[in-house]
Amino acid sequence: MRHSLRFKITSMLVVCMTALILLCWILNKSFLESFYQETKVKMLGDSYKEIKSLMKDEDLSDPSKVSDQLLERINEISSANNIDIYVIGTGAIVCSNTSKQARERMTQSRIAYVYGGSGNYGIVNIRLLYTDGEYDVYSQTDRQKNNSFIDLYGFPDNKNEIFIRANFESIQESAEIASRFLAYVGAVVILIGSIVIFFISRRFTRPILELAQISGKMAELDFDAKYPVKGKDEIALLGNSMNELSETLERTISELKSANNVLLSDIENKTQIDEMRKEFLSNVTHELKTPIALIQGYAEGLQDNLHEDAQSREFYCEVIIDEAQKMNKMVKKLLTLNQIEFGQNQVELERFDIVALVRSVLSSVEILLKQKNIRLIFEEEGPVYVWADEYMIEEVITNYVSNAINHVSGANIIEVKLIRRGDVVRVAVYNTGERIPEEDLDKVWIKFYKVDKARTREYGGSGIGLSIVKAIMDSHHRECGVVNHESGVEFWCELDAKAQEI
Repeated sequence: MRHSLRFKITSMLVVCMTALILLCWILNKSFLESFYQETKVKMLGDSYKEIKSLMKDEDLSDPSKVSDQLLERINEISSANNIDIYVIGTGAIVCSNTSKQARERMTQSRIAYVYGGSGNYGIVNIRLLYTDGEYDVYSQTDRQKNNSFIDLYGFPDNKNEIFIRANFESIQESAEIASRFLAYVGAVVILIGSIVIFFISRRFTRPILELAQISGKMAELDFDAKYPVKGKDEIALLGNSMNELSETLERTISELKSANNVLLSDIENKTQIDEMRKEFLSNVTHELKTPIALIQGYAEGLQDNLHEDAQSREFYCEVIIDEAQKMNKMVKKLLTLNQIEFGQNQVELERFDIVALVRSVLSSVEILLKQKNIRLIFEEEGPVYVWADEYMIEEVITNYVSNAINHVSGANIIEVKLIRRGDVVRVAVYNTGERIPEEDLDKVWIKFYKVDKARTREYGGSGIGLSIVKAIMDSHHRECGVVNHESGVEFWCELDAKAQEI
């Protein structure tokens, strides 16, 4: 708490307020009386000058000759400044706050009293405050009456005198009371001010605490919190800057995350490509090793004349030609797959009859169907038009049908179906036989992957055909898949019956 900004602000303001009140008290205690005294001396001098100017046309040799105007003005000056005024002439005395009849009854005994006659023997502490040659101002204390006065004695001419008295005791008491009152009020003001400042300071520290909380959330990468900007002061400016900083950091971190994800994806793709390259080289090496070994072996046999009869040599030549054809076929498929995957074979959309295409493919394998006693089912009669690359789709259906012929067993049935689903036509090729293990369903599209390697080798398969199918369908942005049925396997692909951009 003692280290908080709120506590520091409150303490600083309370100290400043206390210092100011104490300074006021010291100034009041030390200089109020002197200030009042100087003010009073000046006031007495101004009153003297005004009375002197009024006396120029007055005759003070006889009380009856004193004008009412002079008396009224003297009374006004006396009342306004709270002073006693005595104008003493050769035969008359004019004093403030007296009627004309009382003034006429004044005698020289009054003058004696004013100037320190028998009644003024208690005057002590006489001190000259000011003199200008025409009048003198003294401070003095009447010990008998226990009063202090400031008296002005002036001689405007050789005949008349002016005496002005101001009570000085009242200001001394007032200064003392004012100092005591200021001390009490100051203590109350400090107490109340401290409480008020403590609560008011919260108005300034609360936004700072909010900004601190927001900055803490920003440090934890939480940029949802925003400072509600109100007004145009420095805190509002800071809050606006914090909001802009939050948005900038959020945008920058988002961009960095995106860039990092792209980088990770690139690294992952590079790793996969490296693994695929290694696997590809391994598979190609493995696939080519056997036919190359056979070709080399039979070629060396021919070279060494291991069999002189024409029939054996012809057999050797057939084996060499057969293995060479398998190698050539595999290389062509690899080249085709490579061209499709790298986009070198552009998809050319055209509208064609898929029924006619299927019948054409089935017609080309009719001999194989008869050789294996396969029962073919394809009941579609009328034309069904689709939009695709006819050459590529022919490759897909050929691979599906060839795959079905190589794996059909049991009832020896192959069924080709066209299933319409809105703007999509699904081509499905089903064959009876062994089902594909569930864990291998997603792997059949991988290059060189073989579920039954012995059987694949038996019919000369390379494990590339379904990879070509997958690449072709991806280039068309359409789906393909494989489904296990109770008595066989079905491969399918979908084609667009409505033109769309590829």
